[in-house]
Amino acid sequence: MGQISLLSGIACFSLFVYIYARRCRKFLHYPPLPPGPKTLPLIGNLLNIPTNLPWIKYHEWSKELHTDVIHLDVAGTSIVVLDNAERATALLEKRSHIYSGRPRMPMLGELMGWDYNLGFMPYGSMLFRRRRRKLLHMAFQANPTEPQLLKATHRLLRRLLDGSDDTMGLIKHMAGEIIMSVTYGIDVLPTGDPYMPVIKEATKSIAIAAVPGAFFVDAIPVLKYIPDWMPFAGFKRKAKGWRKLAMMVADMPFEATKQSVENGTAVLSITAYGLEQSKTSQDPIFESSIIRDTAGALYIAGADTTVSIIGSCILGLLTNPGVLKKAQQEIDLVLGVGRLPGFDDQESLPYVTAVVKESLRWRDVAPIGFPHSIDVEDVYNGYRIPAGSIVIANLWAMLHDETIYPEPFKFNPDRFIKDGKLDPAVRDPEQVAFGFGRRRCPGRHMALSSIWIAIASIIASFDITKAIDEDGNVVEPTHEYSHELLCIPLPFKCSMKPRSREIERLLRS
Repeated sequence: MGQISLLSGIACFSLFVYIYARRCRKFLHYPPLPPGPKTLPLIGNLLNIPTNLPWIKYHEWSKELHTDVIHLDVAGTSIVVLDNAERATALLEKRSHIYSGRPRMPMLGELMGWDYNLGFMPYGSMLFRRRRRKLLHMAFQANPTEPQLLKATHRLLRRLLDGSDDTMGLIKHMAGEIIMSVTYGIDVLPTGDPYMPVIKEATKSIAIAAVPGAFFVDAIPVLKYIPDWMPFAGFKRKAKGWRKLAMMVADMPFEATKQSVENGTAVLSITAYGLEQSKTSQDPIFESSIIRDTAGALYIAGADTTVSIIGSCILGLLTNPGVLKKAQQEIDLVLGVGRLPGFDDQESLPYVTAVVKESLRWRDVAPIGFPHSIDVEDVYNGYRIPAGSIVIANLWAMLHDETIYPEPFKFNPDRFIKDGKLDPAVRDPEQVAFGFGRRRCPGRHMALSSIWIAIASIIASFDITKAIDEDGNVVEPTHEYSHELLCIPLPFKCSMKPRSREIERLLRS
């Protein structure tokens, strides 16, 4: 009996030494995780992960910890935040073959139904993503968008000329016109349009659900199986309503365009192009479901980006009237009297282009972009990036990096100008604002074109000043934004008056 006890003791001691030795070897040979805020046992940073203005908190942690790469543990899930453009480029661009995944987001994809969206698809579905990107590429080549962008911009100018307290509402209407026209060939109604309320509510739901940490189900996926009637299952009841919106975004305009194609009344659009090609092509990119889903993804992606940037530009011009005057002088010198800007004028209007770039940088639309994920373990700068990590690029920090953009919170287009031309030595905000690597926004060229022509045309047509109330007092713009995944100016008041009678006649004609 004594021998058995002795042998058992030796065995237990040997097992302890073996486990301890393995842990020591692991500790000695494994690189450490990146620095991060203090964690709690088991749940890690689940309770202190920021959901309100997270980009600011991430940047604060980065400064406190003296690192451009920080790590958070959310109930066992690693979140890695990149606070610097060089770090984001090194991982998301140069190592894009392993950093191009999308994290599993049960709320957004599985419960709300957005798993059909190109932007949310995991890297594992590469074949399906390639088909959708190929369809977009071919459709954009076959359907030049410039006439549609000009048409929507000129309609916006006429509405601004008629006067309105809802400048942001008019810009949103223009953005909706562009997306509906380019994607489906559908003209948006001036009032009572059936599509605009759907896209408004759908984008709002995505902006809420896509913020990492907004819903516990994303950190603990098993929660998606709890019954809807349980007291803490409010997220499931929300998801059920939001799922209807996701399906309506995909189905409503697609079915309308499909009907017009069958009737022979369809106008040029991405959806009409795909459906026409599907009649004769054997290429799987022209399958009906791929056309529908790709159009739905473009429809939802472009809705608020242009709205935010144009709105921010107007706010910047309101607070910096000297910038407006300088841009107008350039336009007058190049265009003369009696003509509005066209796309052929872009190279001749570098300062106007600088205003657009500063609008893109100053109040960035997507401060943390959409998160990437990595399926395999990686090591960078001596830090271990665990497999399955959610990787976030803090675009806000990159676009407000004072080493790149001095006085980063000041609206100053001159930072992009040198000797009367665009300065190639200053980092172009476009390199950051539309994401990194294989996940960069595929519709960014159309978005930039629509933003440029709208801003150039507004500057050419109107003197923009602060509004005056009934008592003759100046109404200061609020500079308030919605702060979810996308940052969009809340409605504000301003005054837009035509610069001359010639301009007014031109706009009305």
